[in-house]
Amino acid sequence: METPKEERIKFRNPETLASPLGLYSHVSRVRCSELVFIAGQVAVDQKGALVGDGDLAKQTRQVFANLAEALKSEDLTFRNVLKFNTYLVGESNISAFMYARRELFEELYPEGLCPPNTLLVVNRLVSKEFLLEVEAVAASW
Repeated sequence: METPKEERIKFRNPETLASPLGLYSHVSRVRCSELVFIAGQVAVDQKGALVGDGDLAKQTRQVFANLAEALKSEDLTFRNVLKFNTYLVGESNISAFMYARRELFEELYPEGLCPPNTLLVVNRLVSKEFLLEVEAVAASW
């Protein structure tokens, strides 16, 4: 008998840890047949052109659109994501990123159970125009 989807991934916030500081869970546990690793995505369209020059909200939407396409290529959705690693340029962008991500996550994770995320504030990315890069680990069953 197949394990119901809702039992395949469990997100938890143990009572022995402080509440998460943002939209993430401290722990994810999964029953899966394969792991899928998605390279860091930046704000470029299908042709490689920058989307949202200097606009963190537009770049965030494009990054997550690219993640969606990568997931889709493996017949997965954001419901399969176990963990994100986020690289954000400059501490001055933290609040704008949190706001943009909250808008997206309300659609992607309406029940409020979000995968773990590590947010790293960096000096710059591979190209100085990029303000954000996000990589993901997902599971298939």
